[in-house]
Amino acid sequence: MNKHTSFIGLSFDPAELPSDLWIDGQWRPGATKARIDVLDPSTGRTITSVADASIEDAMAAVTAAHKAGPGWAATAPRQRGEILRRCFELMIARRDMLAELISLENGKSLSDAKDEVTYAAEFFRWFSEEAVRLNGDIYTAPSGANKIVVEHQPIGVSILVTPWNFPAAMATRKIAPALAAGCTVVLKPATETPLTAYALAEIYAEAGVPAGVVNVLTTSRSGATVSAMLHDSRVRKLSFTGSTEVGRKLLHEAADTVISCSMELGGNAPFIVFDDADLDAALDGAMIAKMRNGGEACTAANRFYVQDGILEAFSAGLVQRMAALKLGPGYDAQTQCGPLINQDAVDRIGGLVDDAVGQGATVLTGGKASGGEGFYFPPTVISNVPATASISREEIFGPVAAITSFASEDEAVAAANDTEYGLIAYVYTKDVGRGMRVSERLESGMIGVNRGLVSDPAAPFGGVKQSGLGREGAHHGIMEFCETKYIAVSW
Repeated sequence: MNKHTSFIGLSFDPAELPSDLWIDGQWRPGATKARIDVLDPSTGRTITSVADASIEDAMAAVTAAHKAGPGWAATAPRQRGEILRRCFELMIARRDMLAELISLENGKSLSDAKDEVTYAAEFFRWFSEEAVRLNGDIYTAPSGANKIVVEHQPIGVSILVTPWNFPAAMATRKIAPALAAGCTVVLKPATETPLTAYALAEIYAEAGVPAGVVNVLTTSRSGATVSAMLHDSRVRKLSFTGSTEVGRKLLHEAADTVISCSMELGGNAPFIVFDDADLDAALDGAMIAKMRNGGEACTAANRFYVQDGILEAFSAGLVQRMAALKLGPGYDAQTQCGPLINQDAVDRIGGLVDDAVGQGATVLTGGKASGGEGFYFPPTVISNVPATASISREEIFGPVAAITSFASEDEAVAAANDTEYGLIAYVYTKDVGRGMRVSERLESGMIGVNRGLVSDPAAPFGGVKQSGLGREGAHHGIMEFCETKYIAVSW
């Protein structure tokens, strides 16, 4: 392990990172003592291993969260807010170390990883301020017979299930509002990137989060473990980020005990460029929307719809920028595009490109994995992509931009909406009226107009159709972890 550490030049030894289960304020090896290997996507080598939780361990985590619930809910909102603010400060102070860790286990470039840590920390700052603003209502019933009092109470023990692509931000985006509302949580991070979640658990404890309020466990038996927790009557909330396929299964599981669900699921984002768009601005936005986290993001631009008059210039500009990106290990400061998460991802994306080419698409740059050590796929641009190609229907989750031309506004909107997903869409035009008109017609929960990045802790993040239920961030995020109580009072 030390040899591996010195080889990559990290500022820490991965062998010394916390890697056991974090339950009730203590590190535990897990009931079975089994371990899960964590790989470095840049090399395919093992970094370290983490505890493999059993259902017994999961029930212990639920018990800890349930036991800690009344005390945390009764903690003054200001005090909860101050603890969350301290979490923010500690994350920012350790940003470089956390970024290295994210790059190591996830593969994303250091610059992307630093941006993620900053973004992830901001959820603690934002919800530290929201903790004291859970305002209720009081008003007179229309009949005049009584007063109507409305208050918002913590929903209770919450199960949080997060993916591997943003190992810090997907966790804090759920933990921060849950804690601000007065809930206790059990976090199950992805086994591909658990080290960041465990490193953050140490920060929460140092910031003053009481034992049992946040519990973290990894398991190789995700389905059975999460199902067991969802069927425990003490659990009242599920917040999940991941694929639509898994989300559907979890909704079925949650229905058995009528658990409140927040679902941030898959996307198939259209990126629409009209003839009158500022070409350089559109290309800048395309690179952000497509290549943030190497394309492994639910918000990544999937389908590029470019109007005929600007098609040639936009395609040439995108090819030039994509081909110039430096591919390499995420923790190399010179890297602009890191590896994918695993070999399955490389094979899947290669299959999507091959399918599109087989249906008439043209590869303008990239298109084939080179093989060798690590899980790399080159930045790729393909044109003339037919609507029947799988890459037009599925979430790519990689560094591939698929371009299709369009003639009219109606044609662009129809093509953009022709999907079961509706998470985010991007529109580039100098005509503000058209930008707003098209935005209102697009079936997406979020729209970026002349912007390639919309994520903000102060904004409601979420989709429509099969891209999810509920919202994260903004004031909406804390309400996902609240029950609304109405009290009729006469005085």
